[in-house]
Amino acid sequence: MHTSPRTSRQALFLIAGLFTFILIGLSSPAFSQNKGEKTFAVVITDSQGVETEMRNVHFYWEEKVSETAFVPHELKHVPVKRGSATVNVKFDGIKTIEVKSPGEKGLPLIVISLASGNSGEFTLAIPGSFKGLSDFGETELPATAIRKIVFK
Repeated sequence: MHTSPRTSRQALFLIAGLFTFILIGLSSPAFSQNKGEKTFAVVITDSQGVETEMRNVHFYWEEKVSETAFVPHELKHVPVKRGSATVNVKFDGIKTIEVKSPGEKGLPLIVISLASGNSGEFTLAIPGSFKGLSDFGETELPATAIRKIVFK
């Protein structure tokens, strides 16, 4: 079967047009927008009274899966114990966190004040730290070494 040069040329233009449309379409802002996660900025006062401003903050802890292997976890919430329940208090609603002396299992007792005005006293559910970026680079502060965190 023989196709005419006109049909082949039309098919070529059609393919080139579709290819161009796809390239232009994928590079447009509507397709390439990154649905970035919300980032959080805080001022952390450590147990020595030193204030550190940090951005892109998360609660960091490592899960031990064997003697030599750990799985890192970066959370946008603080896991706390309220009685027997574990509550994940999201950074979105937190205004301040004040860290008191260690409670059971050496985990600190913390007071979380929400932007809504509510507050509660909890025990940190897992040992971890607050990690983020300061003007000097990546910064990590263990929860036990923190006196206060103010969310901006």
